[in-house]
Amino acid sequence: MSTERRMNVNKITTHVLQAMKEKGEKISMLTAYDFSLAKIVDHAGIDIILVGDSASNVMAGHDTTLPITLDQMIYHASSVMRAINRALVVVDLPFGSYQGNSKEALQSAIRIMKESGAHAVKMEGGLEIKESVLRILSAGVPVMGHLGLTPQSINKFGTYTVRATEEREAAKLMEDALLLEELGCFSIVLEKIPAILAREVAKQVKVPIIGIGAGPDVDGQVLVLHDMLGINQGFHPRFLRRYLNLYDEIKGAVSNYIDDVKNCDFPNAQEQY
Repeated sequence: MSTERRMNVNKITTHVLQAMKEKGEKISMLTAYDFSLAKIVDHAGIDIILVGDSASNVMAGHDTTLPITLDQMIYHASSVMRAINRALVVVDLPFGSYQGNSKEALQSAIRIMKESGAHAVKMEGGLEIKESVLRILSAGVPVMGHLGLTPQSINKFGTYTVRATEEREAAKLMEDALLLEELGCFSIVLEKIPAILAREVAKQVKVPIIGIGAGPDVDGQVLVLHDMLGINQGFHPRFLRRYLNLYDEIKGAVSNYIDDVKNCDFPNAQEQY
């Protein structure tokens, strides 16, 4: 879509996202976890910034998203919020902060909204988190759903392979998507599911569907920033497109700095007082 056909808006809201779906404009979404990168991403014109629990992996070095805490998510979200002007900021509710206890879920969501100033929260699951979704929505907190591969359930699945390839699981995913829409979620992420199924969900569900490894026929796409910039070199899924190779760029710059320091080339006469 050309720049001329994009909606010209100064601030992305859930209402704007719905209008984008209805007009056929794709929604762009990336993760960010800190002030400096969030500022760049926002200034570039991203529609949604996800303060993802993937910070557990890319920022803290954990193998899964499970260890990150609510306090840590609030810290990252607060840093991002100080950087943005245009993007809608969505924050993941971390593992253990909403499953099985709707009162705790509401308290977790309210803490994120009050302490970080974020615009919405994201939750993984369908029917099994219905009560938590309803309670959070009843407090006026916008909720983005997440179906398909749900990384917080990795110990249940035991693998990060494509989900909903069998008819039974595909049918449940569709049911869950329709349920989340009915409950009032403003958008749903579909992760690592067959493109044909994702296309059908996007057709049947009226709210925006954001894909990651879900093919092109959804309403928008999301990637982890550190993956698409090539900072993280250890992740090579089929759906990932690397737009830069910052790992090598940064490593090279640091190596040059080390050499200049060792060789007394830095600082030079113009770089001192």
